[in-house]
Amino acid sequence: VRQGGVAEISVTDDGCGIPADEVALAFQRHATSKLLTAADLSTVTTLGFRGEALPSIAAVSRVTITTRPAEAAAGWRGELRYGEMTTAAAFGGPPGTTIRVLELFGNLPARRGFLRSAAAETARIQEVVTRSALAWPSVRFSLIADGRPVVDTPGSGRLPEAILSIYGADVAARMLPLSPADGAPSDADSNANGLAPVDLAISGYVSAPEISRHNRGGITLLVNRRWVQDRALNYAIDQAYQGMLAERRYPIAVIGIALPPERVDVNYHPAKSEVRFRQQPNLFSAVQRAVRDALIAHAPARPVSRTMTPAGVGADTPARLDGRTDAYPSGSGGASGPGPATPPPDHPLLPSALPSEAVPLRQTLESLRVVGQIRQTYVVAEGDGGLFLIDQHAAHERIVYDRIRRQWADRERIAQPLLAPAAAELTYAQQDTLQQYAELLAASGYELEPFGGNGWLLRAVPPQLAAADPIQSLLELLDAVALEQVVMERDDALAATLACHGSVRAGTTLSYDEMTALISQLRETPQPHRCPHGRPTVVHFSQYQLEREFGRR
Repeated sequence: VRQGGVAEISVTDDGCGIPADEVALAFQRHATSKLLTAADLSTVTTLGFRGEALPSIAAVSRVTITTRPAEAAAGWRGELRYGEMTTAAAFGGPPGTTIRVLELFGNLPARRGFLRSAAAETARIQEVVTRSALAWPSVRFSLIADGRPVVDTPGSGRLPEAILSIYGADVAARMLPLSPADGAPSDADSNANGLAPVDLAISGYVSAPEISRHNRGGITLLVNRRWVQDRALNYAIDQAYQGMLAERRYPIAVIGIALPPERVDVNYHPAKSEVRFRQQPNLFSAVQRAVRDALIAHAPARPVSRTMTPAGVGADTPARLDGRTDAYPSGSGGASGPGPATPPPDHPLLPSALPSEAVPLRQTLESLRVVGQIRQTYVVAEGDGGLFLIDQHAAHERIVYDRIRRQWADRERIAQPLLAPAAAELTYAQQDTLQQYAELLAASGYELEPFGGNGWLLRAVPPQLAAADPIQSLLELLDAVALEQVVMERDDALAATLACHGSVRAGTTLSYDEMTALISQLRETPQPHRCPHGRPTVVHFSQYQLEREFGRR
């Protein structure tokens, strides 16, 4: 591809080729070699079957096709200009097919104006190629963008080798295999849903909990080797990792689902990127179980925490300083419900455990006395209202976020020069994000300059990131902000991501003076209750809760 495919897209394969007398037919609308009878529509096993792609592309570009079946003495070459065949002649060449697309949307300049940058369009092409390579590890895929190799898989037929070529050795070494039997439904499932165990097979690889990303871009769902996007299955994977990944972190996964074609509707979405399943609940459970079983085999199980019942308050379900009553689960048994619920008016804990007016957090922070630190993650403090735990990362993230916003408002640029420039190789998606946020990144302290191809030189970083690996920090920042901008305003997305990467991490030992300064600085922020991503900075165990737990009440 060149210039994101706008200048040129050339696709070459070494397949079976197209007979010369069928080349022109291939560019007719709805002409397809994938379906022989109408009944085949309900049992589609191929990726393309509507006969729309080639004629649609040819209608808005210049297309050249060269093809030769292996058994033919000569091949065929045809040229089309905006849908009309202009030349056709015999051609000598190797078996297979090459289709070259030039001047995409050349006859529709208005449509071309809606394309994104060349880097963004190339990133989308790269995504399609990598997902195809993961779906078909027995096929060798090679992608060359603007003269540079971007993807090159071995085509050995082994999925781990395809994962290695795409994600690198560090990720490949930490991928956990799913047993083909992990996702097989039980006999009870089969009887309830009419789905025999042989009708469903789940296989693939998922990353160990220590490998995660800021978005779901590392999750590849393959249904009968078709790359699809499905919210329910993504949620099943999230549930399988519950308690093992930090908030807003997602795994890398390549999950293949094999089931009879009549049990999945591939015609649901115009682009066939979404499908519909029969027995969706059963499939959800099978995927969740397969992933969870693989993780349990390699990671410790999450301990069951005690929840509050009408008879008492569990120490791990505190009331929050912002007035929420998270201490009351929606259920009354041993498992907490999906969200908080209001206790009944006559609940024995309501009058004394939860005062009618919450003490303002800023006022509370003024009187806190640092006691110590738990697991190098939470600062323990005591005050007039009881015991307080401060999440050191969330609190510092709020402090740094407000500092960055003030710095931008005052047009104050502070940069930490590197002793020697560092070279970074960016993906096309990362380059697109870099171009979108170039001014804000510069205002934050980043100094970057092009270094040929996808290479960039990093000369300075924001002061809060001076102690981190400059290249790794930049790459993670670009990946993370691409996700944040989906749910946050543009400026907030970058500020929140910079704050997250530049804040003290969980697992860091703090001195008494550092813990005291953290609380003092949090008190000065406009919104001390939550970090920029919405997580609470402080939780409160009231004196009543403590006395209740120790049997003093």
